Amino acid sequence: MGSLTFLKDSIFAQEHALQKGFLQSLDPRVKVISFLSLILQALFTGSIPALLCLYAFCLFLVLICGIDLKCFLKRTWIFIPLFSLFIALPAMFIPGEALFSWHIWGIVIVISRQGVFGALTFIVRVITCVSLVILLNITTRHFELLKVLRIFKIPLIFVTILGMCYRYIYMFIGIIQDTYLAIKSRIGTGIQYKPGQNVVAWNIVSLWTYSVALNEQVYNAMLSRGYQGEALVWYDFRIRTRDWAWLVVVVLIILTLWII
Repeated sequence: MGSLTFLKDSIFAQEHALQKGFLQSLDPRVKVISFLSLILQALFTGSIPALLCLYAFCLFLVLICGIDLKCFLKRTWIFIPLFSLFIALPAMFIPGEALFSWHIWGIVIVISRQGVFGALTFIVRVITCVSLVILLNITTRHFELLKVLRIFKIPLIFVTILGMCYRYIYMFIGIIQDTYLAIKSRIGTGIQYKPGQNVVAWNIVSLWTYSVALNEQVYNAMLSRGYQGEALVWYDFRIRTRDWAWLVVVVLIILTLWII
């Protein structure tokens, strides 16, 4: 239950996008282009100092946007970065210049310098990219992102599916939380193994049946509010002086990181 709440708060929280901060005040089109450029820079660079500089710049943006740094670090360091850590661990044992070695039961285990460098580069790259994506997500309202995707000529079917999935998953997580709370209030935590299996099985069937009906209800609710296949925003985007200044800063950062 705690993990579901954390996932819901991490992905669907929009309170930061409504705050008065630097990134929140930028044009969404400029913001998406600039963050995409920074992410591509992180993907194609193989320098750990360059990646660390980019990550430090991301944390600096978090501070000037009025976002709690501790909360942001919790969102970015759990799940994907930890999973990437386990993926990168075997890379430390690739052949190369020995950094550490152990003899266990007649088997020599060697950690190479090249393997450690490759694993660290991969982990720092993942953390940097995840941080940039989450920062873009929490500082931009969801419907603005959908409109930007359409402006950039992303096919309508993909934008429609993305918008519906976003709303659907949010509601589905709420249903799971309510179901768990209802079971806990009626049965408690001292349920035995076999009855617990039956309860879980029946609730899976019930949630599946309800989710099918919920999908249709969500779509009908969107239609009743004027949805015609496009993400509608009640005001037009305008590029101002601060947007151009931000683009210049991003270009300078990318050029500087290419030199490092």
